[in-house]
Amino acid sequence: MINKIIPGVAQAVQDIADGSTILVSGFGGAGLPIYLLDALAEQGAKNLTIISNNAGNSGIGIAKLIGKGQVKKVVCSFPRQPESGAFDDLYREGKIELELVPQGTLAERIRAGGAGIGGFYTPTGFGTELAKGKDTRIIDGVDHIFETAIKADYALIKADKGDRWGNLTYHRTGRNFGPIMATAARCTIAQVNEVVELGRLDPEVIITPGIFVKRVVLVGGKS
Repeated sequence: MINKIIPGVAQAVQDIADGSTILVSGFGGAGLPIYLLDALAEQGAKNLTIISNNAGNSGIGIAKLIGKGQVKKVVCSFPRQPESGAFDDLYREGKIELELVPQGTLAERIRAGGAGIGGFYTPTGFGTELAKGKDTRIIDGVDHIFETAIKADYALIKADKGDRWGNLTYHRTGRNFGPIMATAARCTIAQVNEVVELGRLDPEVIITPGIFVKRVVLVGGKS
């Protein structure tokens, strides 16, 4: 019997090792798997590479990991935002690496990783610092740069409902990066607001099929 339900967030992240690469869903607070991130902060894995839309703020979520010195590199579109002091200070001190990626390019690199595509050409970033060292090509008269796909050891995502097979639905804007990140990681861990019996989720509204999910943990009523 397939059962991907994990009894708690601590158990869900307990095997994340030092040096892991981790995709983290969320656009601001929407879709941010805050309880999984808190559990990872408590677990203490270090030298992590975090790939997300931003570097976190207000000392919570990703910012909490950064503040505790657990992150060696951030790959994101928006590293600075109000109250992102933890990242700012460490970056100025040369204690954390940053790979800045335009948001559309970030999403497509993750999607490509999940689809098994090695990379793609895009005009975004051509002629800027972001294009340095990358292959270039003219396509239909437009300059493009080559961007590589992104894959990770783990994806930490927030969904709304899940079943024991790992099928997931999302709530409105909370979907954002979750579905593509789930496909691009070796192990996807989803925190959900509700666990339902098999067959309760309408197949037409399942956004992430269970084949992409290894662990589901209930944080119902907390997020």
